[in-house]
Order: sequence, then structure tokens, then C-alpha cells
Amino acid sequence: MIPYVREIKFDYGKADQVSPLIRRVVANNPGPFTYLGTGTYIIGRGEVAVIDPGPDMDEHLEAILGALEPGEKITHILITHHHSDHSPLAGPLKARTGATIYGCAVAEIPVDDSGVRMEAGADFGFSPDVSLCGGGQVLEGPGWTLEAIATPGHTSNHICFALKEENALFSGDHIMGWSTTVITPPDGDMTDYMDSLDLVKARDFSILWPTHGPPVTEVAPFIDAYIAHRRAREAQVLKAVTEGHGRIREMVPVLYADVDPRLHPAAARSVLGHMIDLVKRGLVTTDGKPGPDSDYRRA
Repeated sequence: MIPYVREIKFDYGKADQVSPLIRRVVANNPGPFTYLGTGTYIIGRGEVAVIDPGPDMDEHLEAILGALEPGEKITHILITHHHSDHSPLAGPLKARTGATIYGCAVAEIPVDDSGVRMEAGADFGFSPDVSLCGGGQVLEGPGWTLEAIATPGHTSNHICFALKEENALFSGDHIMGWSTTVITPPDGDMTDYMDSLDLVKARDFSILWPTHGPPVTEVAPFIDAYIAHRRAREAQVLKAVTEGHGRIREMVPVLYADVDPRLHPAAARSVLGHMIDLVKRGLVTTDGKPGPDSDYRRA
């Protein structure tokens, strides 16, 4: 079982000092993909960085600006990925502050004709001033140091940010305390995601600050449970294929028997993510490119 953490105290639009270097302002955009809303983080004092300014909401823009102390200036705007609950406010915030936008643009706009809504929406127009694709870049301000860490999987362009001074990671949607992370093709990639989980685990962070929900303070066991959850689902998929359920539409009602059937189309997208990964690894085979209607067999 994943030891979810879901309790969080805040008031919409109010900045809370959640650590010596971190302030958080939560946008009033709760929903099935955003939990209680987008948590925007302000890092440092004086010249500060803002991580995931969030959706294009005037009231949230004013809340971020209102969280600054007299004389403070936003110099960096950091984006974990291009979903519409993370990046759209970057442009308006830059227009008000002159700050530089950092992140990674999507290399290719994915085509998904499944008609299944898996996220709050995408901001395909997102284009940073400075590209952080590939990770490894270090951004600095007075008293704070942030390292970009490429963590593809949830999206192809996902970036986490490590705050050196507090051994903390701003994990975006890569790891969330309130829920598992959506991995859905074509932009989501299960192989990349599992590799990224291993990468984050190896860094031994003291705390994770997701964009949605409360922080994760028991980091190692939480990531272990996240990984175990994915491997357990993978084992179920392999078992289904071995037993002759070669099509995703056949195995979803079996694997998700305790889930509302209205959610089965979304579950099928998740299973497709596992199938693509299993084909890459040579554990499952199919004719042609793996897809939602392919016939899968044990290799």
C-alpha cells in the first residue's frame, strides 16, 4: 500500500512560509487532476524564484505578487512541465515582473485520438526563455541554489528542481503524496517514468514538495511504495497476457474489477503505457506498433 499523505492546511490565495526558504500559494483550481489546487512555490528572499505559477487565473497572479515582501523581485520562473495547471501563468507573471522563464518545451505535440481525458489539459504553446531539457543546469539566487533534474515519464518534458540548501525536491507531478501519477501514451512513457523514479530515489532527498497536495517527508519508503505499486500492476498485466487475455479491452474489466466501469477507458490508457514498456523490454510481443487495439502475447 502506498502511504498517501493528503492532509494539508492552507487558505486559497494566502502565502504560507512552509520552510526557511519556501513559501507556498495554492490556486483555487481544485479538481480530479489537481487535488485541492496548484501549489505555487516561491523560493528565497529578495531575488526569488517561482516554481509552477499555475493556471492563467488573475486572482492567483495577484496572490503570487502579493506574497512578495517590499523590495522583493521575482527573477526566475521555473516550470516542471506544460500541463495547463502548471505553466500558463508563466507569461502573465513574466509580463508583470520581467523574470526569465525556465523549463523544457515539448519536442513534438503528441496526437491522442482516444478521446479519454487524463489530465487537466495541455499548454502546448509553452516555450521557455531558457531551455532546461536534459537537466543538470544550476540556477542561483541570494541564499538559494536550484538544480534542474530531467524526470521524463509523466510527460516527455518533465523537470524536477532540487533545492540544495534544504536537500528538497520540487517534484511537480512526478511524485505526489495524494495520488499515483498518470502515465499515458503518447506523451507519457512508463519506461522513462520508472527510470526517473530510480534516479530520484538515488538522490536521497529529505523532503518532496509536489505541485499538488502536501509534502512527502518519508521519502525513501514512499518512493519504494510507488515503485512497488507499478511493478505489481505490471505483474498483473503480464499474468493476464499469459492467461490469454491478449487485448487491453479484455483485461481491463479483470484488472480493474473494483473500479467504476466509467473509469475503465482511462484505465485502458494506463495499461497501454505498461504494454508499450513491456514490448520495449522484450517481455511481451505484438504485431506492429503497440496500440490500444493490438493483440499482445508473451514473448
